[in-house]
Parts: sequence; structure tokens; C-alpha cells
Amino acid sequence: MGKVIIFSAPSGSGKTTIVRELLQRYPQFEFSVSATCRAPRGQEQHGRDYYFLTPEAFMQAVEEGKFIEWEEVYAGCRYGTLRSEVERIWSKGNVILFDVDVVGGLNLKRIFGDDACAVFIMPPSIDELRRRLESRGTDTPEVIDRRVAKAEFELTQAPAFDHIVVNDDLAEAVAETTRIINEFIG
Repeated sequence: MGKVIIFSAPSGSGKTTIVRELLQRYPQFEFSVSATCRAPRGQEQHGRDYYFLTPEAFMQAVEEGKFIEWEEVYAGCRYGTLRSEVERIWSKGNVILFDVDVVGGLNLKRIFGDDACAVFIMPPSIDELRRRLESRGTDTPEVIDRRVAKAEFELTQAPAFDHIVVNDDLAEAVAETTRIINEFIG
């Protein structure tokens, strides 16, 4: 088993931005593409952003034991980590970078134990989180309200992670995350 680095955060905290920066800095890191049964958004592509499965195909993969972990994040909307994706990345000798929701991050940390470094990206405040979600312009006010409500719960889970990085200033958050990762990968 190789090493894994798990990034989790409420939607709008900036974790994906930080993950993209780290992927540019560390050639031995590779992003784990999650599977989902939701439809692609915008320019998302199958196999690059997600593995887009029908709800039936997703549940069949669950029944066949093809997932390391999975969950229903929102009603009818499932996400999960495919065993084949983890095996593909480790077969190249790479370190896996996960960008997952908070429950998925905790599940992965439990599964991988000491081979995992779990980092929670904390927004500076709920108000700032709402502002970031609104400025994206991709979600309806109802969806934003739902994401903010979920974030309030997710913030209570932060202490269960190995590290908490507050993303108030992106450059500082990337620098702190880089220090954490350098220590973990030795």
C-alpha cells in the first residue's frame, strides 16, 4: 500500500484550488478521480473530473464491491472511490491525492490509517463561505443555502482530521499545506 493525502472541506473553502496547485508542484502526486451518479456540470469530462455513472451502474458497482468507500452526499446523488482508481495510481508508484467531501475524507482516513494524511481546509467564516459560493455563479440560492447548512455540520468534523488549514489567504494556505505534505512524505 502506498501513501495517500486526503483533502476535505465544505464546498467553497478552496480545497480544489489548493489540490491543483499541489499537483503542479509534486510530479509524484496523482489525483484520484471519484465516481458519481450525478450529471456532468459545465466542462466536466468523464474520466478526468469524475467517472459519471448512471444511478443503476453506480449501485451495481457497490454490490460488486468495486468501491473502497461511497456515500449518498445529497438525496439521490452518490459519490465514491473506485478500487481500480487507487490500484491504477499505486501501480505507477504515485502518491494519491483525494479531493473529497468531509464524510468521504473521514472514511478514507479510517481505511488507510497511518498511510494517510488527512487535511481539512477551513473557510475563514461561514459568511465568507457563502460569499464565495455566491460569487461562483453556478448554484441557485436554494443550492447555496443547502451547501452552507451542510458546511455548518462539516466544520464540526474538522478536529477528526490530522491537520486543519484555514484558507483566508490562498498563498499562505498553500505554503502551510506544502509544509504539512513535505513532513508527511519525508
